[in-house]
Amino acid sequence: MADKNNGASAGSGRQKEAPTRQSSRAGALLMLHGVLLVLSLSGIMSKMASKQEPMSLPFIAFYGAMLVILAFYALVWQQVIKRLPLTLAYANRAVTVVWGILWGYLFFDEVVTPPMLLGAAIIICGIVLYVTAPEGQDTDSEGSGGITRDAGDGGVRE
Repeated sequence: MADKNNGASAGSGRQKEAPTRQSSRAGALLMLHGVLLVLSLSGIMSKMASKQEPMSLPFIAFYGAMLVILAFYALVWQQVIKRLPLTLAYANRAVTVVWGILWGYLFFDEVVTPPMLLGAAIIICGIVLYVTAPEGQDTDSEGSGGITRDAGDGGVRE
């Protein structure tokens, strides 16, 4: 009879496991997009450094800030790819192009053109389509060169 009780508790544990995996995946995706936002800030620091006299104090400050941002990004990126499939993480990196358009407009008075907006929309749509693809839809047969995600754990790695 102990086996039946163990089986029942294991079954109920599995029912509770799915929401945990979904919330874990959502948390990992939020961490991913947060770190990609931080990564995009390194471009601002780099551009600001390029406007300074080489080896001047402002140049060193901007360049140093860029290096700190990149070091932080590298550390958090390792945590992200522990929790998400690499293909999913890299597919989302394209969002840094969208951030670059926004930062260029806000900080450097760069002109945003309709083709740039269209490109940003296509990038965002592609990311959404990839992330929300039903399990198995994005998995191709072995050896065919398709993109695969680990459908067994819902994309979450612990």
